[in-house]
Amino acid sequence: MSNLIWTIVWKEVREIRRDPVTLAVAILLPLLMLYLFGSALSLDVKDAPLAVYDLDQSPASRELSEAFSRSGYFKRVHDIRSEHEIAAVLDGGQARLILVIPADFSRKLARGESASVQTLTDGAFSATAMVVVGYAEVIIQNYALQQLAARGGATPMLIRVEGRVWYNAALESVNYIVPGLFGVILMAFPPLLTALAVVREKESGSVQQIFVSPIRPYQFIAGKMIPYAVIAFLEMLMILAAGVGWFAIPFRGSLALFLAATVIYVFCTVGLGLLISSVTRSQLVAMLLALLVTLMPSFLFSGFLFPTFTMPPMLQMYTYLFPARYFIEIARGIAMKDVGLALLWPQFLALLFYTMLVFVLTARLFRKKVA
Repeated sequence: MSNLIWTIVWKEVREIRRDPVTLAVAILLPLLMLYLFGSALSLDVKDAPLAVYDLDQSPASRELSEAFSRSGYFKRVHDIRSEHEIAAVLDGGQARLILVIPADFSRKLARGESASVQTLTDGAFSATAMVVVGYAEVIIQNYALQQLAARGGATPMLIRVEGRVWYNAALESVNYIVPGLFGVILMAFPPLLTALAVVREKESGSVQQIFVSPIRPYQFIAGKMIPYAVIAFLEMLMILAAGVGWFAIPFRGSLALFLAATVIYVFCTVGLGLLISSVTRSQLVAMLLALLVTLMPSFLFSGFLFPTFTMPPMLQMYTYLFPARYFIEIARGIAMKDVGLALLWPQFLALLFYTMLVFVLTARLFRKKVA
């Protein structure tokens, strides 16, 4: 009995040694997942981008705006010069909070009257927006208490905060989760289906007929991509209909622009599946690689659940490697903010470049196998 067991064990060891990719995935995947989840899962808000619209330009207003920078929760990244800049700063995601200090701020404080400041918050991430609003209110109230203490507490001075949340005034999480799911779901299934379909042909040996046929690699890749891209596009239409009809999310932007981005994205996701299939020989490895390369990063590093600006700088750079980040920014920008190509062209360009790069890499890898 023991000899049979050891025979089977030795057979499995030899099988594993024949497939070094499987061995590497088995060893490195748990460590990689531990590192990535441990680094990226954070609900803390630090160094949130802050823009200041200071109409008062007084020592008191500068002291208040500097209190935000000193807190460690906000990083002043932009000074607004006119009211017209406010929408552009929030639309472009340059700031998560805008502090508006009115022109009579210091005069009212000097007269011992109640002064008002306004905060404008990007509510695209409702959870983060609530945290940011809470931090801002605490900083302003602490500033008011310091002013009161400096006057010996004799003057009943208060600063009234008028906070407004744009794009998601009710701070309902479904309004930003569902547009994010557009990118995550398309990154989950189309790559997996494509990878498994090609690897199955490898396992059965039928793909060898392709290698000896006159068909060129790019023709084979394109022929494989188109059917799965059509399926993925239909999936997106169903998801979009369910999001708008079932979850009643607002869709404020251009549907045509959104569908144009979807076409690029579905070819990108299907292309990733073909790229995975070109470097693997078994369905198990293809499935694990698909989860590692597509699904997991789309959850962690796309901004779907956790804002990328709350991550360490190195991980923020890392997020640019994954196309889901670009598509989710496009989806949320169109659906929630009604922004157009004038602001979203960098994401469109990055997505298009990524798709072309995946296609070229996949065709080259298949060409090597044919050669």
